[in-house]
Amino acid sequence: MSRGSDAAVAQRIERLRELIRHHDHRYYVLNQPAISDAEYDGLLRELKDFEARSPHLVTPDSPTQRVGGMSDQAFRPIRHATPMLSLENAFSEEELLAWHQRVVKGLPGLHPTYTVELKIDGVGLALTYEQGRLAQAATRGDGTTGEEVTANARTIRAIPLRLQSEAPRLLEVRGEVYMAIDQFTRYNAQATRRGGETFANPRNAAAGSLRQKDPQVTAARPLRFFTHSYGTVEGMPFATQWDFLRACERFGLPVTEQAARCASFDEVLAHCRRLERLRDRLRYEADGAVIKVNERAWQDRLGMTLKSPRWAIAYKFAAHQATTQVVDVLPSVGRTGTITPVAKLTPVSCGGVRISSATLHNYEEIERLRLRIGDRVVIQRAGDVIPQVVRVIDAKRTGKERAIHPPARCPACRGIVTKEKEEEVAYRCINPSCPAQLVRSVLHFGSRSAMDIEGLGDVVVEQLVERRLVSDVAGLYQLCAEDVLALPLFAEKKADKLVEAIRLSKDRGLARLLYGLGIRHVGEKAAMELAEQFGSMTRLVEADEAALERIPGVGPVVAQAVAQCFRQPATRALIKKLDAAGLKMTQPQRRGPKPLARMTFVFTGELSGMSRAQAEALVRQLGGDASSSVSRLTTYVVAGASPGSKLEKAKRLGVGVLDEAQFTQLIHQKQ
Repeated sequence: MSRGSDAAVAQRIERLRELIRHHDHRYYVLNQPAISDAEYDGLLRELKDFEARSPHLVTPDSPTQRVGGMSDQAFRPIRHATPMLSLENAFSEEELLAWHQRVVKGLPGLHPTYTVELKIDGVGLALTYEQGRLAQAATRGDGTTGEEVTANARTIRAIPLRLQSEAPRLLEVRGEVYMAIDQFTRYNAQATRRGGETFANPRNAAAGSLRQKDPQVTAARPLRFFTHSYGTVEGMPFATQWDFLRACERFGLPVTEQAARCASFDEVLAHCRRLERLRDRLRYEADGAVIKVNERAWQDRLGMTLKSPRWAIAYKFAAHQATTQVVDVLPSVGRTGTITPVAKLTPVSCGGVRISSATLHNYEEIERLRLRIGDRVVIQRAGDVIPQVVRVIDAKRTGKERAIHPPARCPACRGIVTKEKEEEVAYRCINPSCPAQLVRSVLHFGSRSAMDIEGLGDVVVEQLVERRLVSDVAGLYQLCAEDVLALPLFAEKKADKLVEAIRLSKDRGLARLLYGLGIRHVGEKAAMELAEQFGSMTRLVEADEAALERIPGVGPVVAQAVAQCFRQPATRALIKKLDAAGLKMTQPQRRGPKPLARMTFVFTGELSGMSRAQAEALVRQLGGDASSSVSRLTTYVVAGASPGSKLEKAKRLGVGVLDEAQFTQLIHQKQ
């Protein structure tokens, strides 16, 4: 490549990086997106293509470098140059006024101004920027020493890898990592459908996400970040807290949009009241407001106690809480066997909603609460959505309360319940034929993205399991028309059609079979990677964790889940039954590039040259994703004959549309 062309490429790469950083800032910081998700993905794809052709131009702060491997230094102790102290709390306006009087007493003859910021219910994080580039991220820890989590922090798109505008030589900012309420609710709902672990509240979700050994797991979680203070700064002093917040906006660091500068303490009280009224309409959880003396020099004059600064205080909002009694704790079994304890409560009204049960999420949470059956407890609605047990009222104990233990046997099948690893919090039933898991497992197995068995809906699966016609997914392939005819509402033609759909599913291939088995942490993309790399079920079953981790896109979490699954005798017995039934357990191995990587296709209408399942398989074989729903993240909607509402939604969102001929041409070009 000539110097001139290399310079042109470098210039285009830097322009793309500037555009992506600009749109990241608008989306993740300002909540004001200026382009569609498809347009954003196009910019990112273009940048990745340029960097792939010119790897010598890749820089650590490029938007493409957010997700990488966890370094050997991960979770090493980091001593904070300036302690990250906790704040004194005020639970009433009287306590807040008493703090103000202490401030005035400590600043005789002076008239301080104040800042008021929302107290986000998140996890403290310190970010160190050197020459404007993110160099280190550390958790708060005990306030003096935290843990190094730089690789995970880099995956949070609200955290800039490079500061905008002129930045200090060295700047350590502090803030809160959090998960928005709606995104937290969606995440838990998706985890429940997958049979995965749920989180007790958004704060726990953020904390658990920051301490993942695999940064790709952190990247998959919808984390955000707010900046609220700084520790060390060199090269640009800030005279006031307000100056600092405004500088953060110039740097591209997010700050809460509800921050205010108050000239008097009366204004402080008025703004605190306003924020408390707003709390139920916020998109994130905030449990109070933080009031600070605005002037930095006067902060220094007021100083610190051993535990907290004298110039700041947290005013805590009253929670939506109620008191009730735990009458029982029952284990519930998810699709992948996760045992979730559910507290049954004496019904009580909390925040306008009648609550009779609350998830306890896992047995570690029960230990943390020291909860027993019969306890009087305080509950609150987390995010005004999820009922949560906050604490036990020890003073109300009578001595008749009963301890709660994880079940040794599954409540649905009496199978063994165990932890996959000692450090995990989730207990699981490891019987793949557990009836509580079976209905959801069979439905997942027959879903469009898995084996695509048309006509295998909820009611049909429930009846097959209830009548013991199916005891595992392999049982589907033993069904005959007479078995199906015995089910209500099945006539001969409908029964034949379902049996034929089951027969046709035998040829879906290894990738879709792997996804259909519902292996923990294995989605469609991971299933395709594993199938293409190993080529056959035989080779995959015998692979150890080290071999699995060498597969691109398969981190240690997925590798461990796959290896553990195939070590179980019940899993191997199931695979033998599926093999005997004639299922295709191989996949063409693709060694070359994946030309459709990071592209998502949605199909609507009837295709003439191939089935929808075949078209989706082609996309996945070339490294793309096939989805059933249209969003701004969709690259193309492929419209066949008589397309449905997905086509209209694509046009409305500005998503590209291909007809069948254009799609076929694209596939031929990429193969």
